[in-house]
Amino acid sequence: MNNRPHPWLAREGWPFIAAIGALALAAALLAGLAWSIPLWLILAFVVQFFRDPPRQIRAGPRAVVSPADGRIVKVEAVRDPNTGGDTLLISVFMNVFNVHSNRAPVDGVVERIQYRPGAFINADLDKASEQNEANLIVLRTQGGEPVSVVQVAGLIARRILCYAKVGDQLVRGQRFGFIRFGSRVDVYLPRSVRPMVAVGDPVYAGTSVLAEF
Repeated sequence: MNNRPHPWLAREGWPFIAAIGALALAAALLAGLAWSIPLWLILAFVVQFFRDPPRQIRAGPRAVVSPADGRIVKVEAVRDPNTGGDTLLISVFMNVFNVHSNRAPVDGVVERIQYRPGAFINADLDKASEQNEANLIVLRTQGGEPVSVVQVAGLIARRILCYAKVGDQLVRGQRFGFIRFGSRVDVYLPRSVRPMVAVGDPVYAGTSVLAEF
């Protein structure tokens, strides 16, 4: 993976910001400031959506950090449909005002990546994990245990971006992808982990601890 530092505004948003900014400026020059105000408001929303502030990863070596900003919508013992193992599922829902950059929850080697086409129902609903467009990454931890990370598209999201490749070594908190406009991330952890969050808790990618080995 490319580990070069990225700017405060996510590179995924540059084309949108440039295009809307150009339209707003053109409207202001050709039709007047009043007519351009809606476009400036849209630009402000897009800029805040694509913000991607740097994060300092300070969690201990046994910690599982959040892969996304948002709030916890599920902490439940389930069978991982991706690996078949008994796991603890922790789901993070991102609304349109959250940072949408995705980060690795643990250190591990990318063992499998699988894209799944699907629907675009509200990502806050449980059935979104099964029915929505999604991208799976299976990480093999240093202890040999698999951790599944699933990027799930939402009601408005229409693009899941994943930059990891099979064989990549990800470190905890490393940026590996982005989801545009509202979504969720599901993390399937070994059943032996100790959860550190509850439903409704706000979390932040790379800094909030979801569980501990």
